[in-house]
Amino acid sequence: MASHRLAIHWFRRDLRISDNRALRAAVDHARELLPVHVLSDWIGHHPWTGPKRQQFLCGSLASLSDDLERIGARLLLRSGDAVREISRLLDESGATLLTCNLDPDPFGRQQERQIEALCHQQGVEFLACHDVSLHPPAEALTLKGGPFRVFTPYSKAWGALEKPEPVPRPRKITSPGHPTSLPLPGLDHWRINSRHGSHPIIEAGEPAARRRLDHAIKQVLAGYAGHRDQPAADPGTSRLSQDLRWGLLSPRTVYARAERALADAPDSRSRQGIDAFIRQLAWREFYFAILTHYPEVLETEFNPDWRGLPWNGPGPAFEAWCAGRTGFPIVDAGMRELIATGHMHNRLRMITAMFLTKDLRVDWRLGEQFFMQHLLDGEIASNNGGWQWSAGTGADAAPYFRIQNPWLQGARHDSQGDYIRRWIPELRDIPTPQLMKPPESGHPISPGYPAPIVDHATERRRTLAMFKRHRP
Repeated sequence: MASHRLAIHWFRRDLRISDNRALRAAVDHARELLPVHVLSDWIGHHPWTGPKRQQFLCGSLASLSDDLERIGARLLLRSGDAVREISRLLDESGATLLTCNLDPDPFGRQQERQIEALCHQQGVEFLACHDVSLHPPAEALTLKGGPFRVFTPYSKAWGALEKPEPVPRPRKITSPGHPTSLPLPGLDHWRINSRHGSHPIIEAGEPAARRRLDHAIKQVLAGYAGHRDQPAADPGTSRLSQDLRWGLLSPRTVYARAERALADAPDSRSRQGIDAFIRQLAWREFYFAILTHYPEVLETEFNPDWRGLPWNGPGPAFEAWCAGRTGFPIVDAGMRELIATGHMHNRLRMITAMFLTKDLRVDWRLGEQFFMQHLLDGEIASNNGGWQWSAGTGADAAPYFRIQNPWLQGARHDSQGDYIRRWIPELRDIPTPQLMKPPESGHPISPGYPAPIVDHATERRRTLAMFKRHRP
């Protein structure tokens, strides 16, 4: 029996109806439900998001609104400070239950504490569910009860935990007459220029995400281990990262589908591919745990030995990297893919990040912010973990002396040059061998394409010297 007349479910980064723990709890505990999302009210520019991310959010909210209407509800939209807007809505509606799913990031956790206190003051029950990952950070711990700092032992502990099952999708939601709502947002809500390029971004919304999951299970995961590092492979990766970031899919659903595929796998190659994919889910949760236990990583290096390194700041080299104009084809292809689509292949994220930090010695925090402004799947924990890994400063990071050669990385992961030519039209007619080695005498590989802005061998020596001077 429902114990509340009216509940509010606060949609945050769980923009779906299926397998949504807090939404399910609200439906089970209240006779009527108001679904609400609070839009941010920054204007024009934000250090941690940008046009394509907001466009994807708009599409996901429109899809969520349609999905709710099909089962009897309507998405209520407000804008501004979430604590203030939730307080107003509680007053307007008379709701006695507020549900939400927990956020893994420090700002979101601060909001939760404030809203929980608000609910306590107003006599409203506050029910927050862990939903963003299969296991909360406090579940996978060392034998001494502390957090892991290295991935491999974490993944063993994570793998040994019993995985939660998906929760049922609500078939019907009964809503009262709605309080005042804003219309569905477009980019003009944030006064963002809508001219964001001619290349379309991936389709938003839960139905599109579920189609991508079906495709990944049926067409991608069996070959994932062999193709995941080849950016020209189509398809080579699952393309589910933005769906997990915005909660268009739950990690429980993704894991359950992968486990069923693993049980049905016809051969060792398929099992190896699916295992490699599941390992990526563990990496995602490892970085959530790192951010939870060591929130200082958003400000400084995880490894105290490397705090205070004399990184370079913004300047012409950083600007060339941002624009995909460094003269290193594999680096520039990755950056141009990001700028055009809001997506970058994971192998290219490592290549471009290590180039910025090890060849240009630019502060990893600048690259971290740039990625967050452009990546549709920008996840604060994973993005920070990836950048500190590449810089050699993070949890289970690449050693400082591991400095990838961008020319060899291109030859290894794009051996035919297909990915480079896809994103750098100036190089479409250049023979493959010329794409994989420095041009002679520092000249451009092709007219209209820049010469390399640095010499890799020289910069490698300088970077090693910087780390050695700083080493305790």
